[in-house]
Amino acid sequence: MKAIARNIRISPKKANLVAGLVRRKNAQEALDLLKFTPKKAAKILYKVIHSAMANAENNFKQKKETLMVKEIVVTEGSTFKRSVPVSRGRAHPILKRNSHITVTVGIEEVKEEKKVKEVKSKEAVKK
Repeated sequence: MKAIARNIRISPKKANLVAGLVRRKNAQEALDLLKFTPKKAAKILYKVIHSAMANAENNFKQKKETLMVKEIVVTEGSTFKRSVPVSRGRAHPILKRNSHITVTVGIEEVKEEKKVKEVKSKEAVKK
């Protein structure tokens, strides 16, 4: 259950900073966090995560409450090459970087450790 945004006009480095905030979080919690993050990448990631959640809900019959952000991968897309004229007829290059953003959502897994601890504590009480 994933969504992909290709050739987004933001550098991968900047997008990855915001992606780090929401990795491995509950999907609804991630959307709430991104809504109030004052970065350009936050709005872009919000849309991609929302799309991944919609894909999971419509195509795989999952509930929004059980989804979590499993993986966010931000990779480098194509680069626009521009130049700025400088003295003596030269030009300095400008690289306008683009990104591909892939978001994978999945069902939140119940932690096994808590169950094991509960069973051990109940056995200790019985003895």
